[in-house]
Amino acid sequence: MIVQYRAKDINLSDANKKHIEAAAEKFKKYSLDLTRIMCNVMAEKKGVTVEFEIHVAHTSPVIITEHDKDLDAAIDIAIDRASKALRRLHDKVKDHKAPSIKELVIEDE
Repeated sequence: MIVQYRAKDINLSDANKKHIEAAAEKFKKYSLDLTRIMCNVMAEKKGVTVEFEIHVAHTSPVIITEHDKDLDAAIDIAIDRASKALRRLHDKVKDHKAPSIKELVIEDE
């Protein structure tokens, strides 16, 4: 998995970079085939925009965009929203492979 981050008109501190990388490691717990995670941080007139683009194999990418006045708050909220989206995708993939009621065998005693 490749983790990339890009900052436009703002400087990311080492703590912010480590926070993004730690979040990328947490995304692995959903057992999805993550190929690339891109984090774009852009300075705006009234705050900061953080965008996560998470590429999962065999599905369309998950894109999360968050705008806030504070950089750390925007990163935290975007990470929470990305975790929620990945959890829902994991549940969808897991439930899709589950056997249907018709396939269950009734055993007679």
